[in-house]
Amino acid sequence: MSTPAQTQTPTPIISDYASDPDMLELIQMYVDEIPERVRTIQDYWNRGDIAELKRIAHQIKGASGGYGFPTVGAAAGMLEHHLATPTPDLNECSRQIDELIDLCARVRVA
Repeated sequence: MSTPAQTQTPTPIISDYASDPDMLELIQMYVDEIPERVRTIQDYWNRGDIAELKRIAHQIKGASGGYGFPTVGAAAGMLEHHLATPTPDLNECSRQIDELIDLCARVRVA
């Protein structure tokens, strides 16, 4: 039985291509770049640079799918979609950024 003070470790997100030995090095490079991408997201958000935030969300969406992380790609796509609206709902964008960052923190090669 867990107490309220205990927290559960989030479930890792493993690449769909983790069983492909030809992809492992590429997946590792993607995973290694995630912390820098998260810092970039936070920096653009803090500066209010919606155009650059939308650009990085688009990049993460494409790369995530290509390296076998569709959940991360879908979250980045939702963020990109909301940022592309004429007047983005900043509260919703903030929530989506938090979700994307959480997912990014959980990616693993295998």
